[in-house]
Amino acid sequence: MTEYTVRPLSPDTWDAFARLVEANNGVWGGCWCMGFHVKLGKGRTAAQNRAEKEQRVVDGRAHAALVFVGDECVGWCQFGSPAELPEIKSRRLYEQGLIILPDWRVTCFFTGKGHRRRGVGDAALGGALAEIARYGGGTVEGYPEETDDRTLAGAFLHTGPMAAFEKYGFTRTRPISPHRWVVTRTVAPA
Repeated sequence: MTEYTVRPLSPDTWDAFARLVEANNGVWGGCWCMGFHVKLGKGRTAAQNRAEKEQRVVDGRAHAALVFVGDECVGWCQFGSPAELPEIKSRRLYEQGLIILPDWRVTCFFTGKGHRRRGVGDAALGGALAEIARYGGGTVEGYPEETDDRTLAGAFLHTGPMAAFEKYGFTRTRPISPHRWVVTRTVAPA
């Protein structure tokens, strides 16, 4: 079993995060984990996403739990407030059942090549919840994919697998697509 350490995304860990993103084609073709921050589409470049992500990190407006093996970042779990991460997937169905916005959203996971299916995402989610506790806790939402008996590539599970969220005590709140749910839990302050 690989020994992981988890550290927050910050100006101090930016270079390790950037090396992982660059080694993986900017993540999903140049997203740089910006897809929940802003609406991606025509006219946005990978370079623009990189620059905006770095500025958000410097400004304290982008959060993630980075998973390390030694000094190498091998994956992450992004989290933040709804104001920081307003671009929710399945928005129409999400808003139909919305009663109150959560304090925090867990939106995106990524694991680098050669490290998948080894518990990186699980370590990242645990690290994100620990960071949320450090920031004062509160209601946390996630939007995982229910895999059932389907075999899915990692790219299709960028919002995380249901099993990982259930392991950490999240409860299914409502479906927002045929296989995606809103899940919630409360995190106590650290």
